[in-house]
Amino acid sequence: MSERELYCDACEGVEPFEAPPCADGHGADCPELVCTGCGAAVLIAAVVPHLTRPTDQRRQAARRRAA
Repeated sequence: MSERELYCDACEGVEPFEAPPCADGHGADCPELVCTGCGAAVLIAAVVPHLTRPTDQRRQAARRRAA
């Protein structure tokens, strides 16, 4: 089990959190963590924004419309 310190809303302070044995096979990288003080569970989810660039046609059209 891995352990990290995070803010716990239920304990109203920084507490050690640990990853319980993961049935999904994530191992130490399991996104589920449990507060060792009160047992509250949190789910850590990474958000990855998808950035796109306008196509060449959109850029050319925007230039033509500019005064």
